[in-house]
Amino acid sequence: MKKLVIGLLAVLMLAACAGGSSASVEGQWKLVSYGPAASQTPAAPDVETSIEFKDGQLNGNVGCNGFGGDYSVKGDQMEFGPVMSTMMYCEAVAEQESGTLAVFQETAGFVLDGDTLTITSADGAMSIVLERI
Repeated sequence: MKKLVIGLLAVLMLAACAGGSSASVEGQWKLVSYGPAASQTPAAPDVETSIEFKDGQLNGNVGCNGFGGDYSVKGDQMEFGPVMSTMMYCEAVAEQESGTLAVFQETAGFVLDGDTLTITSADGAMSIVLERI
């Protein structure tokens, strides 16, 4: 019985350490909040947002314009290539868009906590909070 319990504990520990897709930034996310790290602004209500990280590509829309670019993950840092965006002006979500895109510049830190991903600009001034969908 003792060997069975020890074996079961070992299997559970290995499964926990192995993680899964939830331990990766890859996937679909929606914007929860954006702006200065110390005083986040909630995402605009009733505005559909979607950000996808997949195979080194970032794509999304946080209210008006589509955007995309390259990214890579190294430890707790994300490195972004140039992010391209369409150029329509949408007054209702302009601040939300600019606040979000400001974080996708060069190198940013990130924290993945369950289904919540927080990405913070290299200088620590701006951040976005995303929720896995």
